[in-house]
Amino acid sequence: MASSDPVYLRVVEDIRRQINDGTLPPGAPIPSRAQLTRKYQVGETAARHALRVLAGEGLIFGRVGSGHYVRERPDLAPLHRWRFHDHQAPFAADLQSQGRRVTWDWHSEPVEATADIAQRLRVEESTTLTRTHYVFRADGKPLQLATSYEPLEFAPHSDEERRSLIGRLASYGIKVTEIVESVHTRVPRPSEIDALDLPAGVHVLHLKRTHWAGERPVETSDIVVPGDRFEIVYSMAVHL
Repeated sequence: MASSDPVYLRVVEDIRRQINDGTLPPGAPIPSRAQLTRKYQVGETAARHALRVLAGEGLIFGRVGSGHYVRERPDLAPLHRWRFHDHQAPFAADLQSQGRRVTWDWHSEPVEATADIAQRLRVEESTTLTRTHYVFRADGKPLQLATSYEPLEFAPHSDEERRSLIGRLASYGIKVTEIVESVHTRVPRPSEIDALDLPAGVHVLHLKRTHWAGERPVETSDIVVPGDRFEIVYSMAVHL
């Protein structure tokens, strides 16, 4: 390491290496600040900052009056994006197929289209749309947030009408011909940290999904899941 690098990075990189190679397994205690200063020959400020960085990366967590410990990393569950696309709740169907108990809450309301949503749905800004918020839980734990936007004329008005989007639009004579998704990772917003009960340092996967009927976008959604819990799986048919 170059001599110009901050001294705390020497502590961070060594402890990170020990966590990644299993020398420090999940649940193992991390040396205290006093122990770090002696072991690495750094000041207390550097030791404190190193612990803060490791906690921010989601590698360790603190217990009041007890110290810091290696955080357990959950196994990544696959989210199959096309397997259940015609289900009322594709996320729920996917996790249920993996033997998990899934429940969800939802709430719909009319809103004016923001500039971003108006562009995605190809409508005028301030057009009135139906926005629906969903919170999905698996075995009681919140694991997905979703916000859907639809033209007022297509939105469901009761639980009975809340069937698959593709089936619901078909009842209006509209055939969904394409589903387009983009995925990126980002720092969670404070409301998402609370809603998903995210540990420090965990980013989220943000999926933007739009249903198209020919050249017309008929629904668009923002889907957010914890980045340390899921991997996104896409399948692409090959026609020769």
